[in-house]
Amino acid sequence: MIVSYEKEIENQVFSYFCLSQYFMSIGKLNMDDNREVLEKISACPVAYALNLIGGKWQLPIIWALKQNVVLRYNELKRKVSGITNTMLSQSLKELEANGLIIRVQYMEIPPRVEYSLTEAGKSLLPVLDELAKWGAEQMERSVVVTDRLR
Repeated sequence: MIVSYEKEIENQVFSYFCLSQYFMSIGKLNMDDNREVLEKISACPVAYALNLIGGKWQLPIIWALKQNVVLRYNELKRKVSGITNTMLSQSLKELEANGLIIRVQYMEIPPRVEYSLTEAGKSLLPVLDELAKWGAEQMERSVVVTDRLR
């Protein structure tokens, strides 16, 4: 299935075959092996955004940083329920590489590392707020439907 996303910019309509390309490429974003898929994703704003923030742990990490501004590694681990050390470390590296978080290492004994959102990461917060609002509405709707079925 191909979903078309159209965006009008300066009287030109660009059609992107976004979501199917993104979902077909999940887990296959190796530059050497999938240059064609990457080119299609980079031409699609939805797929590009999902590639930056996709994955199970990226949004919960961003949400934790939204609520706390600056967090150290173990604080993040406590805030993001269920995340393993490996996944937290990997997700933080990806978020930093994608320009969404800043990692500041202090040369102290014991060493201290703090994480915070970049301006790009902060610009995602209104979208997350809307997603949280939508999720709350869906949870309410689910409760109402469940109550009707009883």
